[in-house]
Amino acid sequence: MQKDDAIEWLYGLTVHGVKLGLKNITELLNRLGNPQDSFRTIHVAGSDGKGSTCSMIASILSASGFRTGLYTSPHIIEFNERISVSGKQISDRDLAKYAKIVRDHIEDMRKDDMQCTFFEATTAMAFLYFRDKKVEYAVIEVGMGGRFDATNIIHPDVTVITNVSMEHTEYLGSTIEEIAYQKAGVIKEGVPVITINKGPILEVIRDVAYGLDSELIIPDIPRLISLSKTSTKMEYKGIEYTIGVPGDYQIINASMALEAVRNLPDVDITTEDEIKGLSKLKWPCRLQKVKGMPMIIDVSHTFEGSKAAFRNIASIYGKVTVVFGLLSDKDIEGIAKNLSEIASKVIVTNPESERAADIDKVFKEVSKHVIDVEKIPNISDAIDRAMEIRREENVLVTGSFFMSEGAIKWLKRTSAGY
Repeated sequence: MQKDDAIEWLYGLTVHGVKLGLKNITELLNRLGNPQDSFRTIHVAGSDGKGSTCSMIASILSASGFRTGLYTSPHIIEFNERISVSGKQISDRDLAKYAKIVRDHIEDMRKDDMQCTFFEATTAMAFLYFRDKKVEYAVIEVGMGGRFDATNIIHPDVTVITNVSMEHTEYLGSTIEEIAYQKAGVIKEGVPVITINKGPILEVIRDVAYGLDSELIIPDIPRLISLSKTSTKMEYKGIEYTIGVPGDYQIINASMALEAVRNLPDVDITTEDEIKGLSKLKWPCRLQKVKGMPMIIDVSHTFEGSKAAFRNIASIYGKVTVVFGLLSDKDIEGIAKNLSEIASKVIVTNPESERAADIDKVFKEVSKHVIDVEKIPNISDAIDRAMEIRREENVLVTGSFFMSEGAIKWLKRTSAGY
């Protein structure tokens, strides 16, 4: 099996859709020798900031000398981005190797009328890879929800629940309390849980933690020192840190990451390691200003996430020309409203996904809040148009991981320096 064969097979599993539950992943990992039991883990759930928080935790652990695995989703350009060890992505050769191993077991499971999904297969691949690479700690991001997510097969040393907002209502519930309950499903008996949520969300998390005799840790409020195009400075519990990505909201994610590593059992992480880990953080497409180009790329795709990102863009860059597209399960009305804070012009387009929201619906919602709006279905053409009309402004490409993918493809085609 080559990488292209592996990717084709993995995406062939998407026809089976999303199947929340632990039956299949439990059986698959049993057949593989339960590789997830070979390393210690930190489990991160939430709606906004979970990927950034995972990356921060992994960076601090790596700076501390641990051989650290990181499993996140989705990827932006290449599948390899999902699985890494100490900052190095899985190679094409290993990707094909572990896909082949997992595929053989999944084919056998079909004989017993058990059909694994794309995410179950990729999760098994990650765990196998981490075991064979002798990972000491793995930071695992939940795919969707938590309680019935394939990653919830692990028994972590620490659990983190980042900001929870309305998302995936067709799977997780129609109220914020129902969604919070699904996220809180990652809490394990006696395992500390860290969260910055408040109000009814916090009450749900608190009730679950109490029932499982799990310590609930709420980080102190960090202080923002300064914000630049490439980094964020903060003070947390009397110590100054530089975070290697921009965004004032990243200080909240960093406070959870710091509490996560500080509450690991039998682990002594120094302040110097914390400082080094956060400063060396690399996490693309989070308010990323493209070097030498008037372009900003951001993956924000929820109401709260976009509100925070756009607030920072207004502070750093002022008004921007926006290329905007969403998936159909997102808060189109809410995110479109947030655009009014930063957009002088908006070009509505289609993310390269079968789940893209109806472009006419998105155009209609954006037009309620921004006067100058155009509609161009092809994302590459939309970016071309934005570059043509931007005047002195930067172009912001946002709304989805698929939008970021489209922006990077455009840059690779048009910019020799990217």
